[in-house]
Amino acid sequence: MRALVAAGLLLASAACSTPPPGGNAPSKVPPPQGLKVEEVATGLEHGWDVGFRKDGSILVTERPGRLKLVRNGQVTPVDIDLTDVKVQGEGGLMGLVIHPDDQRFTVCYNTVSDVRLVTFRLDGTKATKTKNLLTGMPSNPSGRHSGCRPTLAPDGTMFVATGDIAQGRNPQDRTSLGGKVLRIDAETGEGAKDNPFAQSANANERRVYTYGHRNVQGVVVRPDSGQVFSSEHGPDVDDEVNLLKAGANYGWDPSKGGTQGGYDESVPMTDLKRFPDAVPAVWSSGSPTEAICQPAFWHGKLAVTALKGTKLLLFTLDAQGEVQNVSIPDQLNDKYGRLRAARTAPDGSLYLTTSNGSNDKLLRLTEDG
Repeated sequence: MRALVAAGLLLASAACSTPPPGGNAPSKVPPPQGLKVEEVATGLEHGWDVGFRKDGSILVTERPGRLKLVRNGQVTPVDIDLTDVKVQGEGGLMGLVIHPDDQRFTVCYNTVSDVRLVTFRLDGTKATKTKNLLTGMPSNPSGRHSGCRPTLAPDGTMFVATGDIAQGRNPQDRTSLGGKVLRIDAETGEGAKDNPFAQSANANERRVYTYGHRNVQGVVVRPDSGQVFSSEHGPDVDDEVNLLKAGANYGWDPSKGGTQGGYDESVPMTDLKRFPDAVPAVWSSGSPTEAICQPAFWHGKLAVTALKGTKLLLFTLDAQGEVQNVSIPDQLNDKYGRLRAARTAPDGSLYLTTSNGSNDKLLRLTEDG
């Protein structure tokens, strides 16, 4: 059924939706009208994430290991020591979150030995490291399936989206931080005290919120609901949008219960035969994949960027978090190339980054009028 849902999206024009869950006929959804796309900054390289400061300036991470400060359209390099960042393939400087004090920020990046969360303090255009918040997240030397994006929850904890680094046993191993959504204390890096495995003797397992993931690209909390959604890359099929349930297994197991060596990507993204209690996705791309990336809530819809798909997907959800339809704004459909970051600004606009590798852009999306 999920493949049929996805096929409806891929065959639809910008004015059509995917079939809603349950196999009903596709409902027609007009494309959003009056959307305006503004190029806020240019000259970036693989802009990976975006954070907003109270003075109106914006921090942007670039995967090659640079941090930029954007203010009134001007792009200024931040003086920051990122010499331990290893840039390879999908890895490098990735996610970013700004702390409530507006001075500290935490970034996620690959080193030669791990993927880690590191907290810095920003003073003007100079950033000073304050601590390693969390080290030891697994890293593939090739950079493959690195994740990694942090997001602050309303209760002050930090969700962290991680990749399985293309190692088959990681997703189902709750003592590994790969192929997970973590929930940690934003000050200590330890597992949140009310996490589903908080009583475990293993510190890594205490950090796990959900497991059985392949390569999670982002996590977002639905405003005024407590619902938590993630977006995830599939192999050659089945990118997923998931509604997260604390302690749940999302069914990715390329090791086939530890019986398969290597990394068998022929297994289902959500293997309900092996794991009957695994949680199915609320939306799946089917074939081909879109390489969906970061999710953000914007004007009541779940907005998800697509890298390979070079578009923005707008999901209409019901109160239970089920997908009712999907629309694709013409203004961003194959107009700017690969879209990666998506963060909702304090003023209600949606900021996006392109990830084409040269002259990448920071975009601002608003509803005109």
